[in-house]
Amino acid sequence: MSERALAFDRTCFYPGGGGQPADDGTVRIGDDEPLAIVSTHADADEIVWHVTQSSPPADLLGRPAKLIVNKARRLALTRYHTVLHVLNTIALRDYGGWITGVQIGVDQSRIDFKLDALSAALCAELEGKVNAVVARDHAVTAYYVSEEEFRARDDLRRTLGAKPPVSNGRVRVVEIEGFDAQACGGTHVETTSQVGRFAIVRTENKGRINKRLYVRLDDTRPRAEGR
Repeated sequence: MSERALAFDRTCFYPGGGGQPADDGTVRIGDDEPLAIVSTHADADEIVWHVTQSSPPADLLGRPAKLIVNKARRLALTRYHTVLHVLNTIALRDYGGWITGVQIGVDQSRIDFKLDALSAALCAELEGKVNAVVARDHAVTAYYVSEEEFRARDDLRRTLGAKPPVSNGRVRVVEIEGFDAQACGGTHVETTSQVGRFAIVRTENKGRINKRLYVRLDDTRPRAEGR
C-alpha cells in the first residue's frame, strides 16, 4: 500500500493500455465500508495499483478484500475495443492503413490510420464491412504466444510504433475466430454480436497521411460481461 494506492494478490481490474482506459469501481476490505477506486495502473514490476478516492484505514495488510469493477463502464469499453479490432483489420487488409493512434471511450472512440486519403465513400465502405463482420457472431478468445513467435508473425501487428504488451516473455493475442488475431492486452466481449451497430460519425485530417475517425456504437446491450 502506498498513500491512497492499494495492491492485492490478484485483481479483476484492467490497469489501462493500448488506448483503453483503466477500470474504476470499488473495494470492500473485510467488513469496512466500500472504498471507491478511481483509477488503476501497473508499475514497472507489473504490480497493479488501485487508487482510492479517500484514504484507506491503516493496518490493511493481509485482510481479505472484495474488488468490484464498474460493470457498465467496462462493458462499454469492451464493446468499443472489440469493434476497433474489426475496423483496424479491415483498414490494414483492404486499404493498407496501419494504426497510428487510438483512444477508447465509453460514449465514442477515435482511431488514427496511416492513409493517403479518406472520403465519404470510403467511410461508408468501412461501416458496411465492419457491421457485416460484427453480425456474423464470431467468438472472441484470448491466448498467449512466446515473444519469439510474436516477432516471427507480422500478422499479429497493427501499429507502426507501439510495442506489444510483453509479460514474462509472452505476448497476449486476442482472436476473433475465423476473422483475425492480433496482439492485445485489453478487454473484449465474448462474441462480435455483443458489439452492436457501428458508425463513423466524424473524420479529421491530422496530417498528409494521418487520418482520424471518430466512431460510435448504438445502444444495443451486450449479452455477457466480456473478457
